[in-house]
Amino acid sequence: MTTPARRRWRWRRRWGARILALLVLVFVVKGCVIEPGSLVERDYTLQLPNWSPRCDGLRVDVVSDLHIGSPRNGLDQLDRLVARLLASDAQAVLMAGDYVILSVFLGTYVPADVVAHRLRPLTARKPVYAVLGNHDWWKDGPRVRASLEAAGVVVLEDQAHALELGRCSLWLVGVGDLWEAPHDIGRAFSAVNDARPAIAITHNPNLFPRMPARASLVVAGHTHGGQIAFPVVGAPGLWNQPDGRYPRGAFVEGGRHLFVTPGIGTSILPIRFGVPPEVSRLTLRGASPHGPASTR
Repeated sequence: MTTPARRRWRWRRRWGARILALLVLVFVVKGCVIEPGSLVERDYTLQLPNWSPRCDGLRVDVVSDLHIGSPRNGLDQLDRLVARLLASDAQAVLMAGDYVILSVFLGTYVPADVVAHRLRPLTARKPVYAVLGNHDWWKDGPRVRASLEAAGVVVLEDQAHALELGRCSLWLVGVGDLWEAPHDIGRAFSAVNDARPAIAITHNPNLFPRMPARASLVVAGHTHGGQIAFPVVGAPGLWNQPDGRYPRGAFVEGGRHLFVTPGIGTSILPIRFGVPPEVSRLTLRGASPHGPASTR
């Protein structure tokens, strides 16, 4: 004879299994289908040190880790991204590396020249600056660089470039990837010889502690925000990992500022959950003695 307590236990176990199955289904549909194929734009206002009043309010769009060819992230997604960047009022686009994929489950490799060709409408309308990432070097860094440059992208590998964006005059400094490039920071900043503000771009944010205070802002990618992030607990893929120190968003250490964009594509596993592909739209202002370092 089944007791009431045993019936309750069976009922709870049956409903517990159903709820678990539903949660798994939601994770699979959202993480493998919906979110990797989405594209969001998020606005951030950063208050920076050593920032010129003439550059106050400068807007730049930041993207990284395109990984074109990862599932739900083919050339059609790249075209959507280019259209969003063209429609933006940002005065320049900064790209922080990893335009191709080495390997991703169910992915298809798309050559760098094919990726770069789809960027031509963007480079024809506004300046685009880039560094290379570890995947780019794994798939022939010089070829990736040549493809981007042929499409009008200015690639900065341990180089500085003086530019004018409206009334703002500043330096843009590209630093090579932490893993696969020389990342000679001293060489990269060696041409910065006046008081104009400087923005540094690199792929891996773990170079941030080595960056000089001369950089008003360091921009990076690489982490994908962990690709999978849950409320409260965060991104399990970055737990106890060197890459987890700067997962995504704005960071301030010792008065120096870093912004990490969560990227567009996927690597290894074709999943994004809680970290949708993002165009990070930055508004850059001078630091306020009493205001926050960044807002969204």
